[in-house]
Amino acid sequence: MFKPVVQEEVTGCGIASVANILGKTYSEMKTIANAMDIHASDQSLWSDTQYVRRMLSGAGVETSEDEVPFESWDALPDLALLSIKHHQEEGKAFWHWVVFKRMDGQSFVLDSASYLPSNIRQDFDAMQPKWFIEVKNA
Repeated sequence: MFKPVVQEEVTGCGIASVANILGKTYSEMKTIANAMDIHASDQSLWSDTQYVRRMLSGAGVETSEDEVPFESWDALPDLALLSIKHHQEEGKAFWHWVVFKRMDGQSFVLDSASYLPSNIRQDFDAMQPKWFIEVKNA
């Protein structure tokens, strides 16, 4: 198994999720993101999908055009960015980015939150995704 990337900033889940997909460290991905004028301190990183899409696209990774409503864990593609922990702040939607991955018939979620006892999660009932972005050619 591999070592999942843990976010090094409270708001760095988008950067960490992309790092998990691309096989980079948090600091490597942060340097790339910052060069693209994407910063963890920008709240838009967890309220807008364009930033994670730009980081993936910059690495040559294709994503689905739209956010697809979550229906079930079994219906997910083998690799996807998931939005969990949805909440509203001043009328604007925010969420936490995680990565869903299926390998050799085994499903798990890479959750970069630093407070978790394990960043590889299979407690699917505890997570409540609202939608996902398929990652096509990583």
